[in-house]
Amino acid sequence: MWYFNSPLVVFGEDALNELVAIQGHRAFVVTDSTLLKLGHVDRVTARLKEAGLEVRVFAEVEPDPSLETVKRGAAQMADFGPDWIVGLGGGSCMDAAKAMWVLYEHPEMVPEEINPVVPLVLRQKARLITIPTTSGTGAEATWAIILTDTAENRKLALGSRENMADIAIVDPVFVAALPPQVTADTGMDVLTHAVEGYTTSWHNDFCDGLCLKAIQLVMDYLPRAVLVGTDPEARERMHNAATIAGLGFGNALAAMAHAMGHSLGAVFHTPHGRAVGLVLPYTVEFTGLTAPDRYADIVRFLGLGGSVADAPRLLAERIRSLAREIRQPLSLQDAGITRTQFEAALPKLVQNAENDATLVASARIPDSGELSRLYACVMEGRAVDF
Repeated sequence: MWYFNSPLVVFGEDALNELVAIQGHRAFVVTDSTLLKLGHVDRVTARLKEAGLEVRVFAEVEPDPSLETVKRGAAQMADFGPDWIVGLGGGSCMDAAKAMWVLYEHPEMVPEEINPVVPLVLRQKARLITIPTTSGTGAEATWAIILTDTAENRKLALGSRENMADIAIVDPVFVAALPPQVTADTGMDVLTHAVEGYTTSWHNDFCDGLCLKAIQLVMDYLPRAVLVGTDPEARERMHNAATIAGLGFGNALAAMAHAMGHSLGAVFHTPHGRAVGLVLPYTVEFTGLTAPDRYADIVRFLGLGGSVADAPRLLAERIRSLAREIRQPLSLQDAGITRTQFEAALPKLVQNAENDATLVASARIPDSGELSRLYACVMEGRAVDF
């Protein structure tokens, strides 16, 4: 038995106007200082106020939000007493909003206790709206929560099906002026979600079509969104792709590229999408040596040809070709990591990846030695042949 969870998704031009129809008393907006300066927060609060809600804004979420930030936000939330919580931003803001919501409903908990096994019984105090301002994480449509334990220098993969948003508003107005580098980083995140959602050992019929469509959208529209940032069609299609991939992998789970990428982000502070996109072709090569069939489906869907055995290599080459086109690094060396930095960090990289919850869903699970070799390939830009 398995489950498929989804918020109500409101998408397309003017989707943000859905907020005007919200019924409630108080809304607590979780976001960051950059979005406040850009005026995106004002777009949201104006519509909430038009709906008759009192609004308070918490604009202190940092990239890779910490446990401390979540606790601080939950305390302010408890002081305000909202019946709606709005996560506005990239994955960091939306994940922080989810975690704060859980602590607001259950002040006796700490973030580390949020898991899919223990019932949370949410929505006794508030409901959740997610509004993405990047086309990448898919966090608006997933129940995953990624937080950073700064004391241990590692990322925590948390979450419960119950902390899925009630409403996801996917309006391309928020990404119309997204910088090229952010567009590229977050776009590679979409691709990684879709590829892993299709090839994870927990893949299923309900998610397969979503993942394949998201892969196609990324291949067709990401270069246009990066290189011609004012292309409204490319922006909207990539924004849709992010949510579609979120629904796909969120109901099938991510895998090794996320485990390795989370570790890179925690140790080297590499942006999440850049990290997982960087390691993705290496994990495709590694997993495909023993489990090529699902990669062959993707290759066939993209019209790349070749045999089943050749599919992982062909897909890895196609991913690297896309990365080159949008000027993404193909190795840790390209990303500015020195050999000395890499060797010093390797034990921690491996330890973090082994402890990451997403690793268990990989179709081929590496041991410690294989993870070390995989990271060495990523460092040097060498194809994986083991």
